[in-house]
Amino acid sequence: MAKKQSGDGLARLKADLKAQTFQRLYIFHGEERYLLEHYLGLLRKKLLDGPAQDFNFHRFPQGSVELQALTDAVESVPMMAEHTLVEIDDWDLSKLTESGREALTAILSDIPDYCTMVLVYDTVAFKVDGRYKKLKAALDCGTAVEFVRQSQRDLTAWIRKHALAAGKDISDKNCEYLTFRSGGAMTTLESELKKLTAYAPGREITQADIDAVVIPVLDAQVFDLTDTVAAGRYDLALTVLQTLLSMEHEPISILAAIGAQLRRLYYAKICLNAGGGEAALGDLLQAASGRAPHPYVLQKTVSAARRLTDGFCRQAVWLALEADLQLKRSADEPARILELFLVRLKQEAGRG
Repeated sequence: MAKKQSGDGLARLKADLKAQTFQRLYIFHGEERYLLEHYLGLLRKKLLDGPAQDFNFHRFPQGSVELQALTDAVESVPMMAEHTLVEIDDWDLSKLTESGREALTAILSDIPDYCTMVLVYDTVAFKVDGRYKKLKAALDCGTAVEFVRQSQRDLTAWIRKHALAAGKDISDKNCEYLTFRSGGAMTTLESELKKLTAYAPGREITQADIDAVVIPVLDAQVFDLTDTVAAGRYDLALTVLQTLLSMEHEPISILAAIGAQLRRLYYAKICLNAGGGEAALGDLLQAASGRAPHPYVLQKTVSAARRLTDGFCRQAVWLALEADLQLKRSADEPARILELFLVRLKQEAGRG
């Protein structure tokens, strides 16, 4: 059986939950942990509903799998129920010995009708070496479900639904701002929404409320820094940099995020010169990274690029590369290298 794609896998899982007819093997993976936990919870509820649910649930935390114990769990007949559930967390299959791969292949190839096994991947990436053809074929017979980051449109609908349930409302524009400041992960958004709905004095959640309550992720803080650079406010940019360093963010991570935004500014300038705008930049960035850029980032980046010269945008990228080499090669203080980098950006801006 061919391996199912992520969208097909989720559709199949939803259909299984609705019909209460379950596969023998599911593989849950992907970066959206909130959705993974949500659907894992639904699966547990459907499969383990009954007085003997503890007896019928077999869980193997990361690093605790023994093949004989796994065989026993899979073959364990359900008590006062129709199903058993075997759940395995973050099992790095690449570390299996040859005999281990053979044993696991045999287990996966003969899961009883009453048993559902779920391989759950969070801190370990799900991957199978194509050289292990028998094991790969056994895994491919399962339903792989990849829980990907949600689109801004889906997140906006989800945020508004939760805000309205708490007696508040929020505009589409501020939904975009909230996902940008929080990083867009649904687990984080859920937590921040609880704080916002409790904090906002009026019915409408405003940008000021978001700024007051939401702890911005590193990329959002660095975006603030590069935005001040684009506006020529280098004293404020230096203050933001010092704040980031005081929060013990790694200098190399700070510079990587700055460099990424400077490249976006350069690409935006190219698009503007060619007669394009946000849509053209969005297509270019998606082609480069494989992921659609955040709409707030697009709008702000194009707006900032209009104020900058071609020469500055081009040279800023080179200055970021030079600073990166200095950080990796020099014994100087990382903070000093980053501060000098901002000084050189200011000097370059002065050249026009």
